[in-house]
Amino acid sequence: MTQQPTTHSARAADGHGQAADGNEFTFWREHTQITLSPVAAPSILGLYGLAAATFIVAANLAGWYGNEATPVVLAPFVFTFGGIAQFLAGMWAYRARDALATGVHGAWGSFWIAYGLYYFFVAFGVLPGFTESPIAAGGFGFWFIALAAITWVGSVAAAVENLAVSAVLLTLAAGATLLAIGLLGEFSGLQTAAGWVLVASAVLAWYTASAMVLEATFKRVVLPMGKRAAEPNKPGEEPKRTIQYQVGEPGVKAGQ
Repeated sequence: MTQQPTTHSARAADGHGQAADGNEFTFWREHTQITLSPVAAPSILGLYGLAAATFIVAANLAGWYGNEATPVVLAPFVFTFGGIAQFLAGMWAYRARDALATGVHGAWGSFWIAYGLYYFFVAFGVLPGFTESPIAAGGFGFWFIALAAITWVGSVAAAVENLAVSAVLLTLAAGATLLAIGLLGEFSGLQTAAGWVLVASAVLAWYTASAMVLEATFKRVVLPMGKRAAEPNKPGEEPKRTIQYQVGEPGVKAGQ
């Protein structure tokens, strides 16, 4: 019987993800085949959708423009750009294995879809607007309790990686909290204050998304975002290409 030659792969693997020389990195270099399907950073679309929808709704809440019928006019834009686009960004973030972006964009995208649908019903007289009905206002208040709870956690998680994103979520959570209290307690002053805080969050979201766009196109940092750890943050610095052997995916970077 002719003995088949032992392949390098058979010699290198010991059944525990280690090379014959005990070096895990050597094992992954010699036994990993990668097929990449890269996507642009989903949070660019997600943050722009959040910024636009939050700004136009919050400016109305702050009393900058409009009347009781204005939310009905805003509903289609909020439903599509704030809702569908941001929800899709959350699903693409899921593909990029970005847990934070998946949770935040998924939650707020779903909310904006629900907001748009709600005001479609208001437009057709099926449901009362929250400015017209204390019951509707109370229901809306509980919506914002749920959103605030999710967003506060997101702001803490984001502080580990990116201070700009953390600032977006911090102001977003604060605005949602104020709005929940204002709606449930029928405090019009708190609702107005919430509008101002949410406008600030929208501006921060626009800044952060713009910083991501400029970094992606110029291939270097243009607007700092307060990135943590070893990520470049000063204008002019080039992004680093992290090789993630530690999770068994050399050449692949999780997140955005």
